[in-house]
This record gives sequence, structure tokens and C-alpha cells, in this order.
Amino acid sequence: MRIWIDADGCPVVNQTIIIAKRLGISVTVVKNHAVSFESNYATVITVDVSRDAADYYIANHLETNDLVVTQDNGLAAMVLAKKGLCINQNGKEIHKNNIDFVLDSRHQGRVARLKNQRGPRHKKRTKADDQAFENGLLSIIESNVI
Repeated sequence: MRIWIDADGCPVVNQTIIIAKRLGISVTVVKNHAVSFESNYATVITVDVSRDAADYYIANHLETNDLVVTQDNGLAAMVLAKKGLCINQNGKEIHKNNIDFVLDSRHQGRVARLKNQRGPRHKKRTKADDQAFENGLLSIIESNVI
């Protein structure tokens, strides 16, 4: 298993790397030129700033059972199509049983934004959010590596 991190706007990059390093799992962070990030453990790939460049890079390079950390539900669908594993920044696994709901929610949010309706307000990230992510990450790793 390799862990791929879609680093564009991802609040859990460092947490993921710390856990992966502790468990001896390879990590690749994919970011665009606008994101500044370095790591002494993870491989860092820089892609073009164009829309979804990081997503397409990950989708084109991941292998079966690789784990992708992303907030992007479109990338999550591509990951599942390639038989990968996916978790979001809140520690929730995205899988074949919930991807349709996830994508429908994404679509409804886009429709609301196009109608100039407010979408959901995102609250400030808390330590509890970070802990929930870590618990979810460890759970998905334990379920798929052992």
C-alpha cells in the first residue's frame, strides 16, 4: 500500500505523513506549484496549476489498494474505479456503498452555488476533527494491510 495525498487544500498532510512514517508506509504528496511543501519522508510531486492536475496525476499513477487522502469527491470516484481506497480529511472512508451519495451531495452544492445560494459554512478545524481523521486513517490501514 502507498498513501497518496491530494495536497491542494488538504489540512491533514502532516498528520498523514507522521502516521505513515510510524507504520513504514510510503507516501506521495501531489501538489501544484502554488502550494509550498517539503518533506524529509514523503515523495513530493509538483504538477501544473491547472484545474484538477493533482487529481489526474494521482488517478493515473495509483495502484490497486493504494490509499488516497482527498477532499475532492470527483477524485474519490476515480480512485474507487481503479480499485483504490479513499478517505477524506474528516476520517470518513469513501467506498462503493456511499460514493453515489457523496457525488450527489457534490452536485447539489454546485447547483446551489450557481444559483447564488450559500453552501454550507465550514467551521474551523478542531483537535477533535484531527483525532477523527487519525482514527479513520488507522482504521482503514489496519483493515486493508493486515
